[in-house]
Amino acid sequence: MAGASDRQPGRQIDLNADVGESFGPWSMGDDEHLVPLVSSVNIACGAHAGDPSTIARTVRLAIRHGVAIGAHPGYPDLAGFGRRDLGMASDDLEAWLIAQVGAVQAIARSEGATVGHVKPHGALYNRAARDEALAATIARGIARLDAHLVLVGLAGSALLDAGRAAGLPVRAEGFADRAYEADGSLRDRRRAGSLLGPAAAAAQAVAIARDGAVTLEDGARVAVSAETICLHGDGIEAVETAMAIRRALADAGIGVCAP
Repeated sequence: MAGASDRQPGRQIDLNADVGESFGPWSMGDDEHLVPLVSSVNIACGAHAGDPSTIARTVRLAIRHGVAIGAHPGYPDLAGFGRRDLGMASDDLEAWLIAQVGAVQAIARSEGATVGHVKPHGALYNRAARDEALAATIARGIARLDAHLVLVGLAGSALLDAGRAAGLPVRAEGFADRAYEADGSLRDRRRAGSLLGPAAAAAQAVAIARDGAVTLEDGARVAVSAETICLHGDGIEAVETAMAIRRALADAGIGVCAP
């Protein structure tokens, strides 16, 4: 999906994580230990996960560690963790996106911080990578709210094209802890081998940052030209994976820095 790019050791790349996904008394992820290991975070906005107190706590955590703050809106689907495609009407989805991102902006502002980017979550993100109409709805909603927000999407995806068309700055994303398909899409979580462990994730992060490509199970290489690399914060090995990625990037001479 994305064109290959030449990358040299010594460059820097953004390492992001999806965080703030606890809800009320239910804990999800180890944000206290994960956030210091990344350079930017995508904070759940209360629709697929999160709540006002969790958002505020996560914003303060990001501020304390000097980590760039982004909003992570998804389908309003707490029961399914935003990983079910709801097929919402465009007007309803646009309103939900504005409300979610606006909430994180308001809480960040109250803490003396700003939200710099938006990254859709889960099923919304994956469908928007290939569905031009949905991607346009997302981009339109974000642009209506704040045209300075950076829209983060899968490298080479329809979402990035829609963001550009809407006048938004965009950022191409690769994934350290997810397997890829030959067309550059992410392997469905329901399929075996879709999630990568710490060692494999670290190797894939280096490949994306240094080579602009990932290697598939059959040995084929797929171009992934990304400006930011994601790891998911809800996995039980998220902190271990982040540490492995940081070590591998450092060994490859690649620094981690927010854009």
